[in-house]
Amino acid sequence: MASSQPFGGGQVPVNCKLCKTDRPIQWKCMDCSIMMCAHCKENVHSQFKNALDHKIISREEIGLHTEELDFTNIKCDEHAGQSSCLYCNMCEILVCPTCVAKVHMKHDLIEISDAYNIKVERLKKEQSKMQKSNSKINMKNDELNKLVSAENSKYSKVRQDILKHEKTIKEQVEQYFKELKNKLEQNHETVLLSVKSDLNAISSFTNQMDDKITEVQDCIDISNASEFFKEVKKIEKFTETQEPRTRPSYASSQKFVPGNINQSNIGSLQDDGNLSAEINISLVINNTYQTELDTIGSVNTCLDQSIWIKSGQLGILQRVKLEGTNLKVMSEFNIKVYGMAVTPSNQLLLCVLGETRLQQISSSGELTDSVYDVSPLLPIAIHVISDNKLIVGAYNNLKRSAVIIMNKKGDKETVYEHDKHNQPLFNIPKYITTTCNGNIHVVDRISDDARGKVVVLGQEGHIINQYTGHPTINKSKPFKPAHIVSTPSDNVVVKGLNIPILHILNDNGHLISYFNTNDIGIERPHSLAFNTTGQLYIGCTKVVGDEANDAKLYVINIEGF
Repeated sequence: MASSQPFGGGQVPVNCKLCKTDRPIQWKCMDCSIMMCAHCKENVHSQFKNALDHKIISREEIGLHTEELDFTNIKCDEHAGQSSCLYCNMCEILVCPTCVAKVHMKHDLIEISDAYNIKVERLKKEQSKMQKSNSKINMKNDELNKLVSAENSKYSKVRQDILKHEKTIKEQVEQYFKELKNKLEQNHETVLLSVKSDLNAISSFTNQMDDKITEVQDCIDISNASEFFKEVKKIEKFTETQEPRTRPSYASSQKFVPGNINQSNIGSLQDDGNLSAEINISLVINNTYQTELDTIGSVNTCLDQSIWIKSGQLGILQRVKLEGTNLKVMSEFNIKVYGMAVTPSNQLLLCVLGETRLQQISSSGELTDSVYDVSPLLPIAIHVISDNKLIVGAYNNLKRSAVIIMNKKGDKETVYEHDKHNQPLFNIPKYITTTCNGNIHVVDRISDDARGKVVVLGQEGHIINQYTGHPTINKSKPFKPAHIVSTPSDNVVVKGLNIPILHILNDNGHLISYFNTNDIGIERPHSLAFNTTGQLYIGCTKVVGDEANDAKLYVINIEGF
């Protein structure tokens, strides 16, 4: 069949199938599947049998029409001379009248054209699935290529770092050996100088003694007595000699004691975590609850399975109960709350606007002051370690900030404020969680546009890692960590602001995977919490453009992290 694509675009010209000349193609007969010029349409094709019933379209319409299938002349595979008249849905075959009479009378029979449309629609759906799958694989391919590129880049940098450090170490070692040899040379010269000084004195003494001994012998050999007594009188004056005094001991050259070279003074390769290209985690929505809040700013679970939720913008704090598919509001407070946490004794601790002391709501619903005061700072984040200890993140307008461990009496046991160089550890410690190895994970907001990082403190309070996002995830949007929570398997989940990505970190703060909540229909996640059964609560903000307060709370079953 001739090409049905529009003319132009550099394709090979198609000649008229009737006259075979180079006259321009103007028409196509859909019944004959013939492309022809205007001359042949009027003078040749018009002479065909039943030409008046044929469907002819213009050149501009070619490609916009599909040929209609003829369902009236499909031969039956079972009965010669019979044409299929219906389609059996039960047996999924075309049937003729004889087939219907003998076998398919009571089956689900439909028109062939309807069966065709159903099959085409089904194929289109499968085609759409395949296209989506292909698109997903292509995205995965792009992602893997990006990972390869990032890994190659990282490898090159690390290798250059090693080579640079190797050169530095070699230069330092060569310089040190040079200094050792110079020092040995100087020491050796000093030692020899003292010995040679005494050797010179001895040499001078022995030369003098040899001369005197010869003179004495010459005196002894004189045969004239008168001459002898004259000479002996002279000689006796210098026969008494004073031996040169030499040193009782001499310094010795220093010996060389070889040292050991190890990773502490050379360096080492350390695990920098990994980014899984394959998302091996699963989130499945178990239930969805509608609230009357614009935003679920925080979620905290209680021992009785009730939940505290708050909306920072509206200044509303609610205690709610999940009943079936509905949320029952048990109590409500009009209070501007930043951070909050539930203690093992079921009290709610609150960071309230303008208060240096944490507030508390008892299980009976009474709002009072707590014993926890972080003055002169203002508390902004709370994380309960146990019934005896909690961690408070605090700051003030004087650019001071700290993470404070407090005991049950409200005493400040440890304050993390400065590093070993007396530099501030944090800017604004917004959210806090801990892992079983004792590491403290702090979401630190570092700019007014909510950009930040996750600072991981070890047991001694030193920074062991800082997670600032990943180029694959934060390619187009900067890392703006919002909420953070530890999982039952002791990993850490960080949610980015205004982006539906959950960053999954290990207990040392290295990224191990990530999850896009859009994949399960959660478009605007905002807050995170786990209940006692290991289910994840995701609090959301209302849909953009929707005037109703319709922030939703999702209960999620998780696997893999």
